[in-house]
Amino acid sequence: MVEILHSYHFVYNVLIVVISALITLFAIPSILHVARARHLYDDVGHFRKQHDHGIPRLGGVAIFISFIITTLLFSLIDKALPLSYLLIACIILFTMGLKDDLSGVNSSTKFLIQFVVAAILVLLGNIRITSMYGIFNIFDLPYIPSAALSILLIMLIVNAFNLIDGIDGLAATTGIIANSTFALLFMYIKQYELAAICLAMVGATAGFLRYNLTPAKIFMGDTGALLIGLVSAVMAVKYIEISKLTDVKTPHLFTAPALTVAILIGPVFDTLRVFIIRLINRKSPFEADRNHMHHRMLQLGFGHLKTTMCLSALNLSAIAMVFFFRDMSNSVLIALILLIPLVFNWLITFFIRSKQRENLAFRNLFV
Repeated sequence: MVEILHSYHFVYNVLIVVISALITLFAIPSILHVARARHLYDDVGHFRKQHDHGIPRLGGVAIFISFIITTLLFSLIDKALPLSYLLIACIILFTMGLKDDLSGVNSSTKFLIQFVVAAILVLLGNIRITSMYGIFNIFDLPYIPSAALSILLIMLIVNAFNLIDGIDGLAATTGIIANSTFALLFMYIKQYELAAICLAMVGATAGFLRYNLTPAKIFMGDTGALLIGLVSAVMAVKYIEISKLTDVKTPHLFTAPALTVAILIGPVFDTLRVFIIRLINRKSPFEADRNHMHHRMLQLGFGHLKTTMCLSALNLSAIAMVFFFRDMSNSVLIALILLIPLVFNWLITFFIRSKQRENLAFRNLFV
């Protein structure tokens, strides 16, 4: 199998994506049938929901099944990634996500389980960041700061993907962009096992997206969003760490932290933004609201598909910028990357306020 992987890795990688996508495509109709028979629909009465009729939210089950089967079929067991710990973490998070999709889980329980999952990966699997690449003039990290940073980073990314799953196609498209980019980067530095895991997630999510684009027939729910976030987080940590150790000397490897930020900028920026706003307003950072960037774009009259396309283009622009300015330091690049969503968010705010002033002026004409 190792010889096949190194000799025909392009065909091998295409096969991973195709089989993973097919498993999801074949699984979802059965899930839809069960959901309709058992009336397992999304809560359309919730104030954050964007649909006026019940839609099953068990698409994450298909993503999970496809990802696990494809990963076990095609991934090689080597020292690049402790696959057993990744699969254990996926199963734990899947179980919690499924319960949340069916009957709900309170935020403190979610937080605790996410911490346990991240701790398993970092402390037992040793999946952690050991260098800051000179950001804030910090290079090698001692074990405790390294472990703490890695656990927090994994939890942040997992929650970030869960929080952007508010409109049709957005979380799935973002997951495809992130894992496709990581897969290409891993293939370039000959980390084929890690690339295979990324591609298994790409295929599973692409198959789901067929049923999730507007008008959506099914949602991924917490089951899918948490799983995509977990795999993306692990790949982010592994890319940052392996880039420090690889023998391939290219500029983008030195800028691995900045490139990772660019790949995940959409969900991470939006999550940090809403958390900060909630804390400023003396609210719980985990209290649901309609202040996410995708909600704000819907306020401006954008549909689900256009909003997803705009935010995906923003994500791709950040990635392209890192490659274009790859000679700059990580600190400068990260600052430039953050400017992209900051400016975009400012434009959204400007147009929302302009629209509100126009509506107020229109109403005053009839007072």
